[in-house]
Amino acid sequence: MSDNQADWHVLGLSGGRDSAALAVYMRQNHPELEIDYFFTDTGKELPEVYEFLNRLEGFLGKPILRLNPDRDFDFWLKRYNDFLPSAQTRWCTRMLKLRPFEQWVRPALDDGTRVFSYVAIRADEEYREGYSSRHENLAIRLPLKDAGINKEGVLELLYGAGLGLPSYYEWRTRSGCTFCFFQQKIEWVRLKDRHPEAFEEAKAYEKTAVEHGSPFTWSQGESLVELERPQRVEQIRQDHQRRLARMRAKLQPNPLRPDAEVLDIDDLYGQAKVCLACHK
Repeated sequence: MSDNQADWHVLGLSGGRDSAALAVYMRQNHPELEIDYFFTDTGKELPEVYEFLNRLEGFLGKPILRLNPDRDFDFWLKRYNDFLPSAQTRWCTRMLKLRPFEQWVRPALDDGTRVFSYVAIRADEEYREGYSSRHENLAIRLPLKDAGINKEGVLELLYGAGLGLPSYYEWRTRSGCTFCFFQQKIEWVRLKDRHPEAFEEAKAYEKTAVEHGSPFTWSQGESLVELERPQRVEQIRQDHQRRLARMRAKLQPNPLRPDAEVLDIDDLYGQAKVCLACHK
C-alpha cells in the first residue's frame, strides 16, 4: 500500500480463470487505481497455478504478493483431529485462505484506512455470494458483475491479453489445492494421471483421517483407494465421455478454445457451491 494513498485497493488471485480476468479488466479499465494483487498460498497448489501466476505478473507489470498462512495445511489438519475438510466443514478455506487475508488487511482497517477488495463474481453467477465484510472500513466490489461480464467475456479478456487459460484447464476446472474435495471423479482420475505424487499424498491424508474416525473421504461415497482401481477408473472415464458426447450434441464448440475440451467440468456435472477464495 502506498503511503500517499488514502484508500487501499486489493485484488485476490486464486490462480484460476475469473480472478485473472478481473485483474486484466481492472488494469485495462482502471489504470488510475494502484491495486495490490495477492495470492494466498496453501502450499498444496498445482504447479500449473504457480506457472500461470508468473505469466500474469508479466502482464500486470508488478509482483503478486504471496500471503502464506502462518500455519500450514498439516498444522490445521492436526488441530482438526486429522478430519479432512469437506463441503460441510470447510476449515481449509477458513484457515488457509480467509484468515491470512484478514490478518493482512486488519492493521490498515483498524488504522482507519478504507480497503476496497475486488472479487471475481461474474454477471452470470447470481447464485454466488462474495466474501462478507465484517469491518466497516472494508468494502467489497464486484466489477465483472457490475459490467455484465459473463464466462464468455472472461475468456475474451484472457485471450485478448495474450494470457489464455491456466494449463490445468486442459484436465480440470478448479484451481486451489491438489486434493480439493469439490473435484469430480474424473478430475481425481486425471490428477492421478498428471500428478501421481499429489494423488498419493491425498491418499495418505485420507488413510490417516479414516483411522482417526473422520466421516469424510476426499471423493464423496468412496475412498481414493477404491476410486483408483482399474475397473472403477475405466467406469469413470466412460461416464465422462458419455456426458461429454451428450453435451457436445447440444452446444457449439467455443471458438476461443478450439484445441481444448469443449466444456468445463461444471457444465457437465453441474455447478458446485465452491469457495470463492480458492476457485475464482
